[in-house]
Amino acid sequence: MVNCVVKNWQGEEVGAATLELRVAKEENAAHIVHKALTRQLNNRRQGTVGTKTRAEVRGGGRKPWRQKGTGRARAGSIRSPLWRGGGVIFGPKPRDYETKMNRKERRLALRTAFQSRAEDMIVVEEFAENLPRPKTKELVNALGRWGVEPNDKVLLILPERQENVYLSARNVEALNIVYANNLNVYDVLVADRIVTTAAALAKIEEVYGE
Repeated sequence: MVNCVVKNWQGEEVGAATLELRVAKEENAAHIVHKALTRQLNNRRQGTVGTKTRAEVRGGGRKPWRQKGTGRARAGSIRSPLWRGGGVIFGPKPRDYETKMNRKERRLALRTAFQSRAEDMIVVEEFAENLPRPKTKELVNALGRWGVEPNDKVLLILPERQENVYLSARNVEALNIVYANNLNVYDVLVADRIVTTAAALAKIEEVYGE
């Protein structure tokens, strides 16, 4: 179990929250989290890049010059990989990078990764009512009061879509918004700071707790 301090809109400590998730054993934790991260990054790859071999490049059917007597090196095709405009040797071809991982393993890896970031987590009260209209400056100022440094990459976890919060945050370059039921290992690990509301934390325990 991890105990977290809850802050209000002004950055004052007003309560406490707990996080209790079933995580991997210490000796297996790094392996399973790495496996889940590798899977996510692999599955992002499109695998659509492709090059042509000398058999696929247009042209090159005629021998450019006779075999002997010219003083030049022998050549059989202008589409040789040695020629400009020729084929590519051992170039990439379209392929599927999809990596499979059991659902229970994926969820265990996500819980382990999330709880391992407890020291970098900031829990705040619901603040949507403090943004009656979209205002990026007010949200950035609030992040500063909560302890976020200007250059930190921030992952903001919300229990559900809150329109004014979303519109206030979408133009902040280093701020990424996700919803509690849609977490992923990469976003959790790459962030310098994780800001979550108490309601989102409770929803994470409800959705991912087993």
